[in-house]
Amino acid sequence: MKKKALVILHPGFEEIEAVTPIDLLARAEVHVVKAAIGDHLQVEGRSGITLQATHRLSEVIEEHFDAVILPGGPGIMQIRNHPEFCALLVRQKAAGNLIGCICAAPLLLRDAGLIDGLSYTAHPSTAAELPNASLEAVVQDGNIVTSRGAGTATEFALALVRSLTDGATTQTIADSICWPHRL
Repeated sequence: MKKKALVILHPGFEEIEAVTPIDLLARAEVHVVKAAIGDHLQVEGRSGITLQATHRLSEVIEEHFDAVILPGGPGIMQIRNHPEFCALLVRQKAAGNLIGCICAAPLLLRDAGLIDGLSYTAHPSTAAELPNASLEAVVQDGNIVTSRGAGTATEFALALVRSLTDGATTQTIADSICWPHRL
């Protein structure tokens, strides 16, 4: 059965951090659901680039997803401590399914009570609330993958692909995009 990933699009999301996982997961033949948190399917990112969501989050929040992915960006601060997001992340972790958070999005892991004892990384702007963040580009601890920011989006997306598929698929995609590092 085809794997299914949910990418949450919130106003002010970091475009690279959303588009890169969407693209690489699609290349890996993962079904990607792009969910807008509001009523409008068109969601504007931090740099004014608008993405078209496939669904409203309220329509799909109870569905099973093999992965839930949260891009960062300044808009993340507007969805902090939201009970729906926290419950979604807690359910996802309890089910043993993948969670991907990049940039400031690991703050939502903190809000959901999932950060204690976790090895993770995050954008430097979150250091006051996430003082134990690693300086590594991507950190995977069990079923949670975190990454630092827009500049690490490709490495983050490849880690998500590897977690949902296999090493051969990941390497094939890395080669096809001329990724300069051996995986």
